[in-house]
Amino acid sequence: MGGNALIAIDGPRLDPQQAVLLSDPRVAGVTLYRHLNVVSAGQVFELARSLVESAGRRLLIALDQEGGQLIAGPPETTQFAGNMALGAAGDPALTHNVARATGLELRAMGVNVDYAPVVDVATRPGNPSLGIRSFGEDPVAVGEMAAAFVTGLQEVGVAATLKHFPGKGEALVDPHDRLPVLDLSRQRLDTVELVPFRAGIDAGARLVMVGHYGLPSVTGDRFLPTSAAPQVLRSLLRDEMGFGGVVVTDALDMGGFAGLDAETPLDAGADLLLYGPRQTGALPERTTDGTGHLDDLHVWLDGFDTPDPSLVGCAQHRALAEELARRSITLVRDDIGLIPLNRDPASRVLTVMPRPADLTPADTSSLVAPGLAEAIKARAPSTTGLVVDREPTGNEIAGVLAQVADHDLVVVGTIDAGHAQGRLVEAILATRTLTVTAALRTPYDLALYPAAPVHLCTYGILPPTMTALAAALFGAPVTGRLPVAIPGLYPLGHGVTREGVEVSR
Repeated sequence: MGGNALIAIDGPRLDPQQAVLLSDPRVAGVTLYRHLNVVSAGQVFELARSLVESAGRRLLIALDQEGGQLIAGPPETTQFAGNMALGAAGDPALTHNVARATGLELRAMGVNVDYAPVVDVATRPGNPSLGIRSFGEDPVAVGEMAAAFVTGLQEVGVAATLKHFPGKGEALVDPHDRLPVLDLSRQRLDTVELVPFRAGIDAGARLVMVGHYGLPSVTGDRFLPTSAAPQVLRSLLRDEMGFGGVVVTDALDMGGFAGLDAETPLDAGADLLLYGPRQTGALPERTTDGTGHLDDLHVWLDGFDTPDPSLVGCAQHRALAEELARRSITLVRDDIGLIPLNRDPASRVLTVMPRPADLTPADTSSLVAPGLAEAIKARAPSTTGLVVDREPTGNEIAGVLAQVADHDLVVVGTIDAGHAQGRLVEAILATRTLTVTAALRTPYDLALYPAAPVHLCTYGILPPTMTALAAALFGAPVTGRLPVAIPGLYPLGHGVTREGVEVSR
């Protein structure tokens, strides 16, 4: 017996009013959000303990620990690069180890469900809500990584959640804002979007999160969200794909679900309703799991012990994060043989990068300090760092150019570059100062400044990745390969060795 609602609470500690809500049998668990509930590892552990104690029964305690741009766990957790970095490294064993370490840290804090991995295929460069959350654009490779991630998490007692079914790679709008319509044939779904979900299901994933998308080829209705469609939840996911675990909706406070009754997904075949932090309205009337899916999940979760809290952010996991960062860095182009850089301590280096910001609601990048200058300075002491707006103004660009003239080398990073960042890079290149460009998030930025002679991709801005980028610039082996194509420039799997040899996976 159990409820069907995963609720959100306000604050890092449980207050008496929220404790009353937890006693409601309709509540199946709680989702923790970084900005609302998370301060430290010890605090998360105590919060999780108090939630279960107050409810007086087993609860699902969940959060989004994807790695990369979305890290909902506390600052002490190991800062693993995200899925696209794993895709660039191209090693399922590494993916398994990262997921296992992630799971150990979550379980040590009392968290038993991770809303990960994202298994959407990155088929559209302009997708507003996917980016580096995807493993890449090859459905089979994404499936291999998905299976490895699921196995690693669940090996240590954290339930994996495949998301966002049936796959949002082709979404033109963010479902946080409004309903995207996916005009995809069944043949296309079977050969692209559904491939990684099948791999994750075969690997034993305990949950699947169904997103809010119009899918007329399956539902016959452009405006019926997949999260509320029995043709998707029952006919496709359950009957055709054979998924026997727990089906959870994406957050019901998203624009893509607006105007629908919260219980509609339950009628369509969902097991759990994910109530987001902005959710209003009553909890569902249902209080039972007639299918037994939730009971099965709890029985499975009960079979694992709580790991030692000292594993959170431990040296072994930090070394693994460094390995991932190192193996993911991709040298896309070195037309002038600039890499490795001059190690002359008197060489004056200028670094430029945009100020980190949350570009989507599924983003915690604003919590990351801009670290490009610090990483380069560790190897080139005469380094000056500039941080600019994501859309730098003409005056800001002029200020950067005034500094360029006093330096021997510029390392400029871009983050999901728009035209303003592109103009900044092109202006720097026009000075003819030696320049290295780096796409610090999605690889597609090079299309905005295609004349850049030396270019790398990092797939993130976390400290281990910035350190790995600096190491690659100054001579460390570079082995990452593009997990997506850069349209019109480079194919999937492309990379350049430090010796300037083009290779592909």
